[in-house]
Amino acid sequence: MKRALPILLLLSLIAISCTDSKNTIDQKEATMNHKIITFLTFQKEDAEQAMNFYVGLFDNSKIVTLKRWGKEGPGKEGTIMQATFHLNGKLFMCSDSPPIHNWDFTPAVSNYVECEDENELKSLFTKLSENGEVAMPLGNYGFSQQFGWVIDRFGISWQLNLQ
Repeated sequence: MKRALPILLLLSLIAISCTDSKNTIDQKEATMNHKIITFLTFQKEDAEQAMNFYVGLFDNSKIVTLKRWGKEGPGKEGTIMQATFHLNGKLFMCSDSPPIHNWDFTPAVSNYVECEDENELKSLFTKLSENGEVAMPLGNYGFSQQFGWVIDRFGISWQLNLQ
């Protein structure tokens, strides 16, 4: 019996130690998960203007990092080499592309926004469509109370929905 108690104590410590180490591994794996981030490549040196516009539109939004092209870079000095920003908690990245590509943004890939109420929907629709293009005006299309689709002045496509 005297020998059994130390062995039980030792086994208990090993079990606790293994459990703690497994939890530590699980926590590391959870924090190391890969993220998918929307990256916006601007070709008219307006990435900063667009980013500031979007951050101003949505609650819980902020610029996280901002790196600019310097004198030595291939991009115009002062334009965005790479920036990250949150829009209502979702992480985005953007840059001003030094080369002009033969492609641009497409409405086929869009940001889908589930609005809290009709006021938010109308406000976002109005601000995003200003100097942009309305792809689908606000209306009831049978799948929600109200829906609208706009392409903003920077060429980014937004689907706005109210369940």
